[in-house]
Amino acid sequence: MRRLFDLSLYLVLDPDLCAPLGMVETTRQALAGGATAVQLRHKSASTEEFIAIGRELKSVLAGSDCALVINDNVEAAHALSADALHIGQEDMPVHKARALIGPDMILGLSVETPELARAVDPALVDYVGVGPVFATPTKPDHKPATGFDGLAQLVAAAPVPSVAIGGLKPEHVAQTLATGAQGLAIVSAICGQADPQAATQNFAKLIKEARS
Repeated sequence: MRRLFDLSLYLVLDPDLCAPLGMVETTRQALAGGATAVQLRHKSASTEEFIAIGRELKSVLAGSDCALVINDNVEAAHALSADALHIGQEDMPVHKARALIGPDMILGLSVETPELARAVDPALVDYVGVGPVFATPTKPDHKPATGFDGLAQLVAAAPVPSVAIGGLKPEHVAQTLATGAQGLAIVSAICGQADPQAATQNFAKLIKEARS
């Protein structure tokens, strides 16, 4: 039985936004601030580059409970013995992804509509990324923003735990968790900040307060 990691504070690395500090240093600071998962998303990297960055991230995360998630690169996920692979609807069929990663690796899937959420097979998929809650420049090809009402519908429709994504900032923490989502996937509100550790700590504090 696969055991899902803590989704509450899920950092998605963006190579452009992280450029001033780099993805490795951003991860180091986010881990110190309380990140529970880190997804490596790098659409322009070769698999060799992807694995090289992933190895640096693994060394940063070693000894912590923070999960390493690989976006849409099965070969890198295997090479790194990653905790999870995350795919979008257009990346590959879910059954193929599960067959490629085997029965033990966690699989995450992006869903943008209640219909897609309801169609998720919990025997194959362990969690879903739901949204985008707000429009975001980090993924210009995304589907229309859901807002919090739409997010609540996605969360309710999904048969597995959900992490919300899309333009989320500290002021959105309480409303996001109120929809039933298990956590927030954060990109620019950590990656694009001068002090990622302080930004992550702020999210962690607000998540704790919202749950108390």
